[in-house]
Amino acid sequence: MTFTGFNFLSALIAFGFSFVSGAIWFGPKTFYPIWMKERGIASGQLNSNQNKPVLLFGGTIIGVLIQTLTLGLIINSIERAGADIGISDGAGIGFALGVGIAMFASLSHRLFGGENLKVWLIETLNDAINLTVAGAIIAYFN
Repeated sequence: MTFTGFNFLSALIAFGFSFVSGAIWFGPKTFYPIWMKERGIASGQLNSNQNKPVLLFGGTIIGVLIQTLTLGLIINSIERAGADIGISDGAGIGFALGVGIAMFASLSHRLFGGENLKVWLIETLNDAINLTVAGAIIAYFN
């Protein structure tokens, strides 16, 4: 892995897309109400122990930033090794990491924790979609 020639701007643009996409994905008119219902929170509102905006948004920002920087580092390293990475290749790398790692790394934890698959799908499909598009963005700018 190498930061040599790493395009931080591409990772920041991918981060911006992913953050906005996640906000839309979990918006009040999209999956948030379904997600809350499936988690057993009938009121649709987080309680005071769950509703900590600094922790929620700060953690989300850090998590998405680390995801996009890691994806950018992987794509950059593959390119530095001599591969020609196009937009579809970047999307494919993002998709492979999004589905193969982001989604399925948490499946057993969710199943053993007693959460239903709909909650898992809502949460992890967003990651997979965002990493796929982020990979395309990073490859385009590299």
